[in-house]
Amino acid sequence: INMAAIPRELIESELFGHEKGAFTGATSSKPGRFQQAQNGTLFLDEIGELAPQLQAKLLRALQEQVVEPVGSNTAVPVNARIIAATHRDLFETAREGQFREDLAYRLDVVHIHLPPLRERRDDIPLLVDALLARAAGKMERPAPPVDPEALELLRQHDWPGNVRELENVLTQALVQAREGTITDDLIRFHAPQDSPSAHPPTKQDDVLLTLEEVEARHIQKVLWHTGGHKGNSCRILGISRPALDRKIKKYGLSLGEKI
Repeated sequence: INMAAIPRELIESELFGHEKGAFTGATSSKPGRFQQAQNGTLFLDEIGELAPQLQAKLLRALQEQVVEPVGSNTAVPVNARIIAATHRDLFETAREGQFREDLAYRLDVVHIHLPPLRERRDDIPLLVDALLARAAGKMERPAPPVDPEALELLRQHDWPGNVRELENVLTQALVQAREGTITDDLIRFHAPQDSPSAHPPTKQDDVLLTLEEVEARHIQKVLWHTGGHKGNSCRILGISRPALDRKIKKYGLSLGEKI
């Protein structure tokens, strides 16, 4: 379950379930993801985007192994292995007051750092094969081969959107390839034309910036590229609307201003 992809008002019901009549439209009781994952594994993607008021309920579920469905006062026992992923530093987020520190520690039992795609380019051919096979399977067609020039183009891209961006680029190429080979002319990247990935660096660009300055500049460029449209900006950046709003406020960004 992706915390950034589900509306905040539905997350609680999705995670913990709800009783009949708990809210408008709840015509029947429904088990949450914790109950559905009983004796199995539950993957919580983008856990850093979970609303603060739900973090306490998640902490209770992890510590006491019980959940309380929406509209119920009865604790339901659950037993599921939890795997959580985030692009944020949860402890830094906790210091900013946006994430519970006790929950961050509870989740940080076994920590696996996955480097961005640009730092593991040798994985790209394997990912291309796997992602193309999955996309082609959904279209009920065989996965076409990728010619060497196209593969090299994919290897050299910086992939600011990581694997999600790679999947989107491949899906678009697959649609255009029809029954033939995926060639380099079918590879289309979606970064703004004035972004660093669209032009090679020059001596004038060789300026050392902090990570926050890089993030602020990139978000501002995306906002300018989308004409200040927050929904489209969120899709390009791969973050939720609340996360974008926080960053706009944090960096004092303007919706239509160009850097």
